[in-house]
Amino acid sequence: MVYLIGSIILTSYLTLAFKVCERYRISIFQAIIFNYITCVITGTVVNGSFPVTAGSFKTPWFQWAGVMGILFVSIFNVVGITTQKAGVAVASVANKLSLIIPVLFSVWLYDEHLFLWQTIGIILALIAVILTCYRPANKSAAGQGISFQLILLPAVLFIGSGLLDALINHVQKQYVTAETKNAFLISGFFSAAFIGSCILLVQLLRRKQQFAWKSVLAGILIGIPNYFSIWCLMQFLAVSPWQSSAGIPVNNMGIVLFSSVAAWILFKEKLAKINWIGIVLSILAIWLIAFGHNL
Repeated sequence: MVYLIGSIILTSYLTLAFKVCERYRISIFQAIIFNYITCVITGTVVNGSFPVTAGSFKTPWFQWAGVMGILFVSIFNVVGITTQKAGVAVASVANKLSLIIPVLFSVWLYDEHLFLWQTIGIILALIAVILTCYRPANKSAAGQGISFQLILLPAVLFIGSGLLDALINHVQKQYVTAETKNAFLISGFFSAAFIGSCILLVQLLRRKQQFAWKSVLAGILIGIPNYFSIWCLMQFLAVSPWQSSAGIPVNNMGIVLFSSVAAWILFKEKLAKINWIGIVLSILAIWLIAFGHNL
């Protein structure tokens, strides 16, 4: 349970940190790049050495680690923007309910079966995303309950996170072994750091962005918890009494609930009743997806 609680708190911290970045006017993109550099350094220290060797370039999983790096940078940016524009609760729900995408891919690619209650859970998950993202019309904007931005950002996050999870799940099943697991993970972080740094360098040279040391500090404060959130999740799955198909949804359920309540308390995020209904539905949906086969 210690690893599960650690994963929930640390992962929720990452989403909440983007609200702090907004408050102090810290560039999300720069913070994310330095976050991945920090992840590589932290992982190297924890493992005792840099696990990626010259032989790694010839492995079938390395090219997928490069793709994973691109998705890391892209999706983490969308998480940050969604958090600032739509709120922590919306970003958390859209991000964590994306688990239905790897579930569907597993049914398609590996001939796994969905039970009735799991199917109901998937339908409820889609409804939950809509309800959580919905913004009731106010007096100053009558008839404008949902803006295009508030729909597009969570939708991109939902699909992107789901495809990333499906990719990682597929590569781990097909190519990665226990011996290469750390190398695969660090390769993904390194790819994200390298690609992001190149983009940032070009933007700095073209004066599209201005370097700020506070972005480095933010990246460090995000990167260390980011690495250990994944480390805690891996440790939890290794000792969990549930299968990963249940353990991951339980973890996501905790993150949605903890981050939503924390944002409500810390940042006074205002959620309408319909949004809270969406959050409750998201938790129910995750539970059904995890344990529906036993009902």
